[in-house]
Amino acid sequence: MEEGLARAGALVWGWPMMVLFVGVGVLFTVRLRFLQFRNLKTAIKAIFSKRDGEGITPYAALCTALAATIGTGNIVGVATALCAGGPGALFWMLIAAFFGMATQYAEGFLAVKYRRKTKSGWFGGPFCYIEQGLGRRWRWLAVAFAGIGAAVGIMGVGTVTQVNSITTAVDAFFDTKTVFTLGGREISWATVISGAIVTVAAALVLLGGAKRIASVCETLVPLMSAAYLLFSLILLVRYADRIPAAVAFIVKSAVAPRAVLGAAAGISLKNVLRMGIGRGVFTNEAGLGSSPIAAAASNERDPVRQGLISMTGTFIDTIVICTITGLCLVVTGAWKAPLSGVELTDYAWRVGLPWKESLSSFVLMICLIFFAFATIIGWNFYAEQCLRYLVGDRKRIQLLYRVAYLLAVAAGPFFTVGAAWELADILNALMALPNLSALLLLQNEVVSGTKRRLSVDKKK
Repeated sequence: MEEGLARAGALVWGWPMMVLFVGVGVLFTVRLRFLQFRNLKTAIKAIFSKRDGEGITPYAALCTALAATIGTGNIVGVATALCAGGPGALFWMLIAAFFGMATQYAEGFLAVKYRRKTKSGWFGGPFCYIEQGLGRRWRWLAVAFAGIGAAVGIMGVGTVTQVNSITTAVDAFFDTKTVFTLGGREISWATVISGAIVTVAAALVLLGGAKRIASVCETLVPLMSAAYLLFSLILLVRYADRIPAAVAFIVKSAVAPRAVLGAAAGISLKNVLRMGIGRGVFTNEAGLGSSPIAAAASNERDPVRQGLISMTGTFIDTIVICTITGLCLVVTGAWKAPLSGVELTDYAWRVGLPWKESLSSFVLMICLIFFAFATIIGWNFYAEQCLRYLVGDRKRIQLLYRVAYLLAVAAGPFFTVGAAWELADILNALMALPNLSALLLLQNEVVSGTKRRLSVDKKK
């Protein structure tokens, strides 16, 4: 089954899909005249602006979106990309993120323009701008997006894969005794206890509803990001003399990997592009259709301002955090180590930080735990909003879904995660197709609305 899912995933996430993701970003970048470059300063200022009215603040909406995107991909995903595609993969990851900022701007713009008011606050996302922007005849596409979105949350991205990452990291650090064997896997006390703690913590947050989720995210995301960035920057300061050479090496490896790395490395330009663009899409979710669900819940009433705020998510997630992770792996030489996943980042921290290796490993484990936990609660919000579009405000169904979500979290530590990741990747692609189609069909509204709004600002 896992082999079949792997083949299906490779087919779905082939060149056509990656070209579609980047192509949509290039289209909006050109039509919006490089808005993500010209208006980045304005976008960052808008994050902290206060707005009166129902809904969560723009800052809380961004943190909820970042909670779902800043996750294991920033630690494990970058390491995997550099291991399989060489340092040049980081360059193409940043290129994809730059154009992805324009895509995420369009998503945030449409999310606010076509959201609707409910008793519990603002509600919207791709399902709303597909149905309301394209018309009732396109409702089948909105239903398809919402159905896949609800499935993505509970069948991998938000549950099994994340809690499995947490328990695996804890088990590797503490190395406790085996409690029992399940399907050939040895389940330790560390796995059982950490899995139970994560499930209880997730229940305390998720059963409190959207406002509690937003409240936790706007506290958790800045703290966990600051801790990770602090330790990574300490490492880079220690290796500051190697950074210029590392940057040059990354760029050269991006355009001529065989010439720089040698044919024996087995890394072709195709490998570099696929790992860089593919992992870039996975980590920031620009074009996937998830972040506009959080943007729609914001009390920001201006589609342009919310679009600008939304696009900073890609900037923070990929251009800042992933770049720092990648540089740590290159300056320490960790990317060449015969390791994989989080082990590469762990190796870089143990080698590069000026204290005991056990402390570095412990801090990285804590960062990974919080990253993954934030993804768990962030994706629950997305999935429940998708479910809400399908069934309305039926509290019993929503509660049953939430219980099922928590059961999946509780079961996560006891399953092999390979098949779950493959299934999640396939569902991600299926979720993205309706959203990218809507963005292309509604591009004129995004462009004309943006130009009118920005021209008014210039006159002022």
